[in-house]
Amino acid sequence: MNFRTLRRRPRATVALALLPLLALTACGSGSGDPDGTAAVGAQASPAPTDDPVAAVRKVDSAAALLPADVRKAGTLRVGSSIGFPPGAYYPNGTDKAPAGQDIDLADAVAKVLGVKLERQDASFETILPALGSGKYDFGTGNFGVTSERLKTIDFVTYINDGQGFAVRKGNTELASKVTDLTRLCGLTIGTGAGTTFEATLTAQKGVCAEAGKKPYEVKVYSENAATLTALQQGRIDVIMSTINGLRYQAAQPTSGTTFLGEYHRLDVGFAFRKGSPLTKAFQAAVNELIKDGTYARILAKWGTSASAIETSRINPPEHR
Repeated sequence: MNFRTLRRRPRATVALALLPLLALTACGSGSGDPDGTAAVGAQASPAPTDDPVAAVRKVDSAAALLPADVRKAGTLRVGSSIGFPPGAYYPNGTDKAPAGQDIDLADAVAKVLGVKLERQDASFETILPALGSGKYDFGTGNFGVTSERLKTIDFVTYINDGQGFAVRKGNTELASKVTDLTRLCGLTIGTGAGTTFEATLTAQKGVCAEAGKKPYEVKVYSENAATLTALQQGRIDVIMSTINGLRYQAAQPTSGTTFLGEYHRLDVGFAFRKGSPLTKAFQAAVNELIKDGTYARILAKWGTSASAIETSRINPPEHR
């Protein structure tokens, strides 16, 4: 994602301060979305203090792959979606520098390439379209690599994550892993706007009718905290979001949510406009971080080691 030196504090950050109270007082079933639910509990705690990025140094062979004008300018504009741990969030709900796996990886890549990042907070659904207009040089926000996105976006992969479900603890309708969307028939699902989750739910909406069941309803939210609020107030029954975010959130003692397992794995990558001259340099930088062990230390810091990749790729086909 892209960040600008001047940051705005998302309204969701303010709402997150109320989430622990909602978890205790609101009714309804449903659960955590890394777009909001993952922030429960974790948002009330400081980020890990270890800094594996501090020791990263410029690698001339990778930096040489950058276009000459970028090397001369020494900066890249990155659009960034800040919402939930472990990806990217504001520790303690503050408007200070964001933390998270995506933040560390982007910063480490920038150090390998010898450039500075100009970061700008942006809503998830606006970043990919803005790449084409040149507003950002690249974007971060746990963007999954899909066949549809590959038509207009280039990706450099840095982790393997994907789609999962979670509900509020005590939910009896969905007490075990969801591997088939027909298990959601008759329920209301909350998810983030412009995400692969929204696309999947929309594309598969006919499965319930085919099974002779009542269709599920999809509610889409553009702000992270809104999804969790809807869950806690009983306006949705289940959240579909990222595997790592939902798992992280459910592990927090105050979250009140249960992770229902993986549904569909996806490669995740830095996003660029189609034909961007930056992809080879970013791929080389990620592979340098994998080789020197920094990558493994960043994932260990954020508890996402199970999603590690062996090598970064440019535009891999979508997992089927």
